[in-house]
Amino acid sequence: MCAADIASDIRSLCNGDFMNKRQIEERAEAMIGPIALENGVCVYDVEYVREAGEYFLRCFIDKEGGVTIDHCVAVNHAMSKALDEEDFIDDPYTLEVSSKGLGRSLTKDRHFAQEIGSEVDVKLYKALEGQKLFRGNLNSFDKERITITGAQGEKTFLRKEIASVKLALDF
Repeated sequence: MCAADIASDIRSLCNGDFMNKRQIEERAEAMIGPIALENGVCVYDVEYVREAGEYFLRCFIDKEGGVTIDHCVAVNHAMSKALDEEDFIDDPYTLEVSSKGLGRSLTKDRHFAQEIGSEVDVKLYKALEGQKLFRGNLNSFDKERITITGAQGEKTFLRKEIASVKLALDF
């Protein structure tokens, strides 16, 4: 890459031509919302991630009673067409559309609101009272905290200290 190319790339970044991960996710979620509704489902989440050197745009959909493979195929087809028309993601990527899954992560306030009363696993970055994993029913949440009630009683965790919150799975 020559100096002129680098300077051009820097100008593009400074002019706002570059979209970050969050912006890509937000724009993709805005696009898929109407597509999902047309197909009888709703959007649970959208994530844009890099794994093993490849980018993935993952769209998770949901519906009362569950999502079928036909829902995923229809939404994937329509979303792929819309993404081709908009063409706002610079990197090569793979589009994946799937159900939200059983042991799904709760990442947004709307996810927490939907799951009040559900059993969750809270994983912390650093151990608290000698452990990093806590299980309990989700009682409440706000911008800064999550509160669960489990075998050890009521526990409140700061969101910035939480590595992940997932619906608990028992097999």
